[in-house]
Amino acid sequence: MKAAVLYELGAPLKLRTDVEVPAPARGQVLVRLAFSGVCRSQLLEVRGGRGPDPHLPHLLGHEGSGVVLATGPGVTKVKTGDRVVLGWIKGAGLDAPGPRYRSGGETISAGAVTTFNEEAVVSENRCVPIPAGVPMDVAVLFGCAVPTGAGIVAQIAPERGTSVAIFGLGGVGMAALMACVLHDCAQVIAVDVAADKLALATALGATACIDATKHDPVAEVRKLTGGKGADYAIEAAGFARTIEQAFAAVRERGGRCVFASHPRAGERISLDPHDLISGKRIEGSWGGGSDPDRDIPRFAELYRAKKLPLEKLIARRYRLDDVNRALDDLEAGRVGRPLIEIDASLG
Repeated sequence: MKAAVLYELGAPLKLRTDVEVPAPARGQVLVRLAFSGVCRSQLLEVRGGRGPDPHLPHLLGHEGSGVVLATGPGVTKVKTGDRVVLGWIKGAGLDAPGPRYRSGGETISAGAVTTFNEEAVVSENRCVPIPAGVPMDVAVLFGCAVPTGAGIVAQIAPERGTSVAIFGLGGVGMAALMACVLHDCAQVIAVDVAADKLALATALGATACIDATKHDPVAEVRKLTGGKGADYAIEAAGFARTIEQAFAAVRERGGRCVFASHPRAGERISLDPHDLISGKRIEGSWGGGSDPDRDIPRFAELYRAKKLPLEKLIARRYRLDDVNRALDDLEAGRVGRPLIEIDASLG
């Protein structure tokens, strides 16, 4: 098969066409990929932002969709021919170790799920059947962006009439924005540095947008909320400074900041202790606290009811051969959630 392989941190991925695919072992599922998403987590990994990588060379990608080609012993959750979402958040099923691929006489490592490849041997608990009525390209977003972004909103359960500021309008941030609109928040304030993302946020229901290249987002959020600060802030931009800004933007006496981003290894956030004793709260979120088997059907129902217009997040498609360009565009802010088209004939 063809696969994008990370050989060296800070260097472009290498496309290999001679990767041998092993048969699925116990708890593993062999999937033919239709589409893959590209998340900032992969960008961070490729650029060396997670620190030393002892697993090189290895495959990448944690958000995809495809069709099951075969299953290993013990697998009961999916069967050959099933359309599936692949994601990094653990669900039901066996938790199998990552497979080992071979290419040109060398071993290529992989985790429990990878998606920058034409076929993938993945752990059963990283697969969820795609609900009826969800196309393969939209289903990709159920692997990471939607459960993380919309999952955070489900976690905080903002009351009707409250204010939420969202820092970072990639796939996670946009999914969070859509969910806030569904919660009838009085103010949904979108913060980003890209004009096209802010325009999309407005179209999706944001009540105000802040261009962080032109304005101090903390000051603007406070101005929009009558000087108090937002009731909630969700940070999905991926930088220590934006986590700090999101925390600074929430109100005293109960303001809550939740971040799902993963800044570069070694980065630290700096907080004023007085903000904490004044009643502000901050916490991280692991995948929005989502349970894929429980929540993907719920998100799919909202999509079918046209309450989550997820197709609007898919603005640009790339071939697997162009995966490095997709990473560059993501890093430069030219695209919110790149979609890698691997085998669109699958549906």
